[in-house]
Amino acid sequence: MAAKGLKQRIRDGEVVNGLGVEMGIERGQLESYLERRDYHYLNVDCQHVAFSEEQLASFSEMAQDLGLPVRVRIKHTQHAYLVGNYLDIGPSGVMIPEVETEAIVDEAVSRFYYPQKGKRSWGGEGRVGLKERPDRLEYAAWWNETGTLTIQIESVDAVVNSRQLAKPGVDVLAFGVNDLMFSIEGHPHFPIRTYEDCVKHVLEQLDGTGIQVSVRTDSEAERESFLKL
Repeated sequence: MAAKGLKQRIRDGEVVNGLGVEMGIERGQLESYLERRDYHYLNVDCQHVAFSEEQLASFSEMAQDLGLPVRVRIKHTQHAYLVGNYLDIGPSGVMIPEVETEAIVDEAVSRFYYPQKGKRSWGGEGRVGLKERPDRLEYAAWWNETGTLTIQIESVDAVVNSRQLAKPGVDVLAFGVNDLMFSIEGHPHFPIRTYEDCVKHVLEQLDGTGIQVSVRTDSEAERESFLKL
């Protein structure tokens, strides 16, 4: 990573690229992927796959060796209270899936940040950056300015309420397109009918907040189309 960290890049509105991989990926294969594009962070999923905490710890350690932050999507929306436990294993950020209410955002923010910004408990020898900053207050201040918190938007309710979900402490609202389309199909009178128009609406709602939008793209053409927004 360059001197500027991921959180600051997001705050500055830079285009950042994430690479989604499985936790069990071999280092050589991961390095071959990293040669194809300038990636700024790695995504791993706990929501839809079998995993162990040991796998997450090992993967996070490998990513740290490669100089890349890890963002982990936690197992379930209601597990926002476990955010600190996930982070104690070694990731640099978390994604909370299927968020629709401010209460979930409040819980995630509280468990993500150390006092006095949040209520995250102190502990975990595998935490990213701890070896370089063993002092409690120094590490807590560093983490609060480094870790990234992502809220996933996957329903029409979340799209409509995106401005309310964009609370202080959140860095990114990320779209989950497949579940969002299920939701749109289940609400035939919802006036926004396409994924792209949902993204446009959320971008408008987030204007001036400093919170950014993340989308997954499957081609260069789709990527360029979203970048134009």
